[in-house]
Amino acid sequence: MNRDTLDRRTMLKTMAVGAASATIAGCSSGGGGSGGDGGETSGDGGSGDSSGDSGASGSGSTDFGGWFDGVSNFDGVVDETGKSEVTVKVGAKGNGGNFAFSPAAVKVSKDTKVVWEWTGKGSFHNVVADSGDFESEQTDEQGHTFSQTFSSSGTHKYYCTPHKAMGMKGAIVVE
Repeated sequence: MNRDTLDRRTMLKTMAVGAASATIAGCSSGGGGSGGDGGETSGDGGSGDSSGDSGASGSGSTDFGGWFDGVSNFDGVVDETGKSEVTVKVGAKGNGGNFAFSPAAVKVSKDTKVVWEWTGKGSFHNVVADSGDFESEQTDEQGHTFSQTFSSSGTHKYYCTPHKAMGMKGAIVVE
């Protein structure tokens, strides 16, 4: 019973910090124009945003429309095409603590199973598709996994609800 109370308190504190961070980020962002964090759709096309979102490792470049602005551990798209299963760490080092997905962006082939595996660090995390197509439970359990098989081409952006404002975002690019 004491652990449940502590977990709820930790969750509420985390949510309050996230909300405050979002408010501050909204007030201090450069504003103007379209785009910014945007990314309501799961397409990867578009013009305009040249803010360092292009894929570095792998073939060609991918424009994420500002999705990775402020994400400290994003350094390009990791090419994992040809593999039947790929693992992404949840609660990896980044964004001022263990508030990142690693790799932040990964390129896979159609019908690849992506497995998100929790490190147990950085408090409660979840994996939520920006499009609403999938969502995991929130947990802080080390070794917990959630998986999704991607059978259609496109860019699938996702985030951690409690830490999105801190930059805990990722993307799966399916060729």
